[in-house]
Amino acid sequence: MNLKKSYWILFALVCTQLPSSVYSQQDEHPVWKAVKAQQATLGVEEGAKSFTLKNLHVAILNASQTLSSFRPNGGEKDFDYTPVELLSKRDRNKFFHIGDINISLRRQGDTPWTSYSSAADRKHVIPINPAKNDLASADISPTLNNIPLKVVRSWRDDGGDLILSFEVSNPNDYPIEIGALGIPLPFNNNMDWKNLDQAHAQNVFFDPYIGQDAGYLQVNRLHGNGPSLLVLPYKNAGFEAYNPLNTDPTPRSITFEGFHEWMIHSKAYAETDWKGVEQWNTPTSTLLKPHESKTFALKFVLAPSIRQIESELLKNNRPVAIGLPGYVVPMDNPAKLFVKHNKAVKSVSVYPEGALTLTKKGSTAQQWTEYEVKGNRWGRARLTINYRDGITQTIHYKVIKSEKEVVQDLGHFLTTKQWYENDKDLFGRSPSVISYDYEEQQPITQNRSAWFAGLSDEAGAASWLAALMKQVLQPDQQEIAKLKRFVNETLYGHIQHKEGDKKYGVVKSLFYYEPDSMPAGTYRSDINWKTWSAWPKKEADDIGRSYNYPHVAAAHWVMYRLARNYNNLVNEETWDKYLERAYQTSIAMVEKAPYYAQFGQMEGSIFLIVLNDLRKEGLTTMADKLEAAMRKRAEHWKTLNYPFGSEMPWDSTGQEEVYLWSRFFGFDEKAQVTLNAIIAYMPTVPHWGYNGSARRYWDFVYGGKLSRIERQLHHYGSALNAIPVLTAYRDHPDDFYLLRIGHAGMMGALANVTADGFGPGAFHSYPSTLANDGISGDYGTGFYGYAVNSGTYIVEHPEFGWLAFSGNLKTEKQQVKVALTTASKGRVFLAKENLWLTTDAGEIAELHYDQKDHSVTLIFNNEAKQNSANILLNVNPESHYEVEGINKDPLNRYVIPLSTKTVKLKKLK
Repeated sequence: MNLKKSYWILFALVCTQLPSSVYSQQDEHPVWKAVKAQQATLGVEEGAKSFTLKNLHVAILNASQTLSSFRPNGGEKDFDYTPVELLSKRDRNKFFHIGDINISLRRQGDTPWTSYSSAADRKHVIPINPAKNDLASADISPTLNNIPLKVVRSWRDDGGDLILSFEVSNPNDYPIEIGALGIPLPFNNNMDWKNLDQAHAQNVFFDPYIGQDAGYLQVNRLHGNGPSLLVLPYKNAGFEAYNPLNTDPTPRSITFEGFHEWMIHSKAYAETDWKGVEQWNTPTSTLLKPHESKTFALKFVLAPSIRQIESELLKNNRPVAIGLPGYVVPMDNPAKLFVKHNKAVKSVSVYPEGALTLTKKGSTAQQWTEYEVKGNRWGRARLTINYRDGITQTIHYKVIKSEKEVVQDLGHFLTTKQWYENDKDLFGRSPSVISYDYEEQQPITQNRSAWFAGLSDEAGAASWLAALMKQVLQPDQQEIAKLKRFVNETLYGHIQHKEGDKKYGVVKSLFYYEPDSMPAGTYRSDINWKTWSAWPKKEADDIGRSYNYPHVAAAHWVMYRLARNYNNLVNEETWDKYLERAYQTSIAMVEKAPYYAQFGQMEGSIFLIVLNDLRKEGLTTMADKLEAAMRKRAEHWKTLNYPFGSEMPWDSTGQEEVYLWSRFFGFDEKAQVTLNAIIAYMPTVPHWGYNGSARRYWDFVYGGKLSRIERQLHHYGSALNAIPVLTAYRDHPDDFYLLRIGHAGMMGALANVTADGFGPGAFHSYPSTLANDGISGDYGTGFYGYAVNSGTYIVEHPEFGWLAFSGNLKTEKQQVKVALTTASKGRVFLAKENLWLTTDAGEIAELHYDQKDHSVTLIFNNEAKQNSANILLNVNPESHYEVEGINKDPLNRYVIPLSTKTVKLKKLK
């Protein structure tokens, strides 16, 4: 991507009002200016020794014996796992490098902890003649600032893999407690100064599995190809916590999320910086008796690819857990867990007690032990497995209400607690579903960032978007009565122009700060309005931000769907009027916001949905114009190596739309490039927060209450990126990996919803917080992904047998019976037959599949609250199935009378 001048001007304005950690990292950044005046202490000028292992190539600095280079052996010469291009900037005190260590200690019986870091005030280490297979070894105690311990670090070649070990010895006559022990792992995720081609060639993303002795860190190339670097526990190095290295001066920003350290012990932090916060694992320490030594070591190995990480773990004798469908467990839908290790399970336990029920089910042909995991109590839960070789594994679950109940609660919260009605509102925001502060339990009607209170942009529009998208899944007459007023009185005519030369243009915010033109007392005096984000009216009225248009297009599309498919829910306008508005909004984005329209949009899939509905309805002229406009965008993306640009230098939201249009227009190579990039930042690990969590780390700054650069767990990127992933899975039903990460991302939209139905922007991953953000933020953008994409998936796996994702499955002889458990019960995919069933109205309670004659029986939920005279069923033609005895309507849907209990589908020969 060519970073346009206008972007950098905009971002420069942003940075002038944000903390120094959020500045764009150019040479003029205050940190780099200060660094130039500091003395270099790393000893780069003293040279390094290079070592070529079977799998890896490393360079170890002579002075510090930290890594200065770390590459796959035989790989690209310009790629390095370390931020090597910044080595000459980061060669001063406090900058962390691979090989550093952080320790907090206290004498047994003392209360305060004293911290030591090999990076804080560097001294030359004392080289030690390396032992056999050691590449380098040194006493690093001198650079640990008078630490009362002796610390010897060694680098070792272990059959082509790399071992980093620290032998910690207590030379004293009294015991010392190690309360925190962290190994910094600063891999090259810094994208400063880079365009997208450079970033994909040079940078990596890394994701943790904070699973104790079974934990690991995976380091993936941005393009998703090639090997995946794994960091594994090797000796006394269980992955207990994952700590951001915020003391490293490298300035964080939207091009750099920061470095982290692998925490082996974290008790000292739990008693200080993290006090009162429930950690992923129980914080521990270790006691070194007088003259006792203990070695802590990590191992670096290469998995051949991202998809082969689990097989590589097994080769390295690490326990592997595969949760199916994942680790977000609805109470009405028990999950399966398959674990494998070269030693047997000794014991299992659950924390909090009773939160989960674990039932052993037996073993598979390849000796995977199968368990059923039932969620009993809403909230976080930890499963601990102890193996007979002493290894401990933790698996992290989130128990939620049923998908249906979560969505019901969400809809109720949005249309009651977040419903804003004030006929004296000076900004034209009433009535609406408005942003909400859950900590204060009140709507956000004023904020220094205009978009929070302005009903547009992601953080302003997301709440009303979620309320509308909920109606796609569960139409509710009372909620729709309110939402119709919002659409007709506030959205169309205020958020969106409905007349004049700006007709169909979408403004950036209804709220603005312009005290001279407003009555005295309009604005709160306790808010600092001296910020770029307190937009004046001219800025708020701007219609040039394309990202505001998909929200509005989706709103009109929902109204079209309700008017078209249901009785007496929406009749203020005819269905075709709403569909036309969705179309006009889609065209207006291209015509009235052309600069950012060159990029893929979050929720951009709505434009393809609108196009498909225009075609179905026979509205050919509009469909042709929309398709032509979208083809121009897709053809532009086709010319780019990595067409994922946005208003940010790197983004994880454009991929949704780029993939779908590339697929639609037959640009298969670009679609695959896009899918590979998603796989790179959308991991599968035994942890509900990271599993399927598409990477995002800056939107707490723009849409959060706790504002900081931080890896966000199940931000809207999770469910949006699940759209292309699950689309690709339905095209390739033998690709089980896609189903795993796609379903996990989809469930990410429900994972953080509170027990009473509040949807937060994301979950804070910092161990000092580990909680939902306090405001609604841009939550609804992700919920859109769940609303248009959620479904039940039925698959026969060669090892794990018949499985249902978002469904309860049982087999009886040749019959496979699945009860759907999604919020809508309106979509189901039978992978073996490539059968994709969706309803535009009506609920499918169960699907029965006869393996012998391949017939499918659907059982409908006649007791569901209905607002339609018929069940409207779509059957994908690629499956070659048809419904017996039922006619189709002009939209090619089977029209099934609501009183019908079952229908049978036969496969055509």
